[in-house]
Amino acid sequence: MKIAILGGSFNPIHIGHCMLADSVITDLNYDKVLFIPTNLPPHKMLNNAPSAQARFEMVKLACESNPKFVAESCELDRGGVSYTYDTLLQVLDKYSSELTEKPALIMGQEVASEFHKWHKHEEIVKISNLILARRYQNCNFIDTKQFENKQTDNYTGNYVDDSVFNNFKYEYNLLDNPVLPISSTEIRARIALGKSWQYLVPTEVFRYIKLNNLYGMTNERL
Repeated sequence: MKIAILGGSFNPIHIGHCMLADSVITDLNYDKVLFIPTNLPPHKMLNNAPSAQARFEMVKLACESNPKFVAESCELDRGGVSYTYDTLLQVLDKYSSELTEKPALIMGQEVASEFHKWHKHEEIVKISNLILARRYQNCNFIDTKQFENKQTDNYTGNYVDDSVFNNFKYEYNLLDNPVLPISSTEIRARIALGKSWQYLVPTEVFRYIKLNNLYGMTNERL
């Protein structure tokens, strides 16, 4: 069985994540994609974030739409700072009897540009295959830094320059994925501003956010 790993804060998970995973399954013939929410990311702070368990619950709901999507809680179960190397070791141990090749690690362009800073990145390359995907950087149609000012007309999305691929020194498989200008940051901002966001996330995730009043959602907006 070919398994790929899609990690992230998933704060919240959205249709861009699902589209990316489906592209890996369909275009690269992977049997499963493991969605692994981070517990504590080593390289960024989680702002306006619900609990790690709530983020995992949203991932589980999103995975219900596809039998090849799997919600994996290993980083939450492990606790502490979430290092990809440790996660790969756990995946290798858990799925060792099923794997027909090394697990693949899915990375967007902006993540790939920082890969050399990762904990034990040289070891990660030895025990996994790398899949690089195109995506927008700062893909926000609204000014997510100024919720209160409601400045909503400036689109700040742009691709990461393809030089990221040319300068990436490790062997990788380039995914020809559709690039959707969606970000978790913008979804959180839209919720806080009372703007439209329902169809940027899977239906069950939308319902979960509403039910639990996440990201500034209030009963008045239900």
